[in-house]
Amino acid sequence: MKFIEDLKFDAKGLVPAVVQNKSTKEVLMVAYMNADTIKQTIETGRATFWSRSRQEVWVKGATSGNYMYIDEVRVDCDGDCLVLMANPAGPACHTGNRTCFYRTVENGELVNVEEEEDLSDVMDVDQAVIIDRKKNPEQGSYTNYLFEKGEDKILKKVGEEAAEVVIAGKNRSKDEIRYEVADLIYHLTVMLVDNDMTWDDIYKEMKRRR
Repeated sequence: MKFIEDLKFDAKGLVPAVVQNKSTKEVLMVAYMNADTIKQTIETGRATFWSRSRQEVWVKGATSGNYMYIDEVRVDCDGDCLVLMANPAGPACHTGNRTCFYRTVENGELVNVEEEEDLSDVMDVDQAVIIDRKKNPEQGSYTNYLFEKGEDKILKKVGEEAAEVVIAGKNRSKDEIRYEVADLIYHLTVMLVDNDMTWDDIYKEMKRRR
């Protein structure tokens, strides 16, 4: 990865990395990376850092399951700071808060920011998990089961779920519609990833038609 040679690491071989939510643009956390963890992050798609306190490599979410699935790595103009555009699988902060920057300063005091439920990145996160399953297979994963069975199985499930959506719509049951549409979207996402596509390809086509 030639671009790494152009980065300006500090005396300890590290560069700061700001993790930002791809969908909401919210800043989630800041950590440090060396050349090896940058490569590992790009190769696995999971944010991987160097812990200055423990002096070891750590994959964000390896213990908690709250992985940061990286969609893009950006480099600043001086080459001494990175921004990781991520789809977070859970809270970024060890406190359980969505972001490590959950406090604001009011009248010289630290006050917790009230967090509202944000659903804007749900599909991006689900898609990132499916991409991760293809890249890093996990035993017992239904998604990996579909990938292993292949195209025919995946397409059969898409057809079955589409039929279930039709039935739900005919029944005019909101609960049933929610459930079945969610199932269909999941299986459509698996089909897209199996074809090396993402929902961005679909969004672009929808925008073109507009």
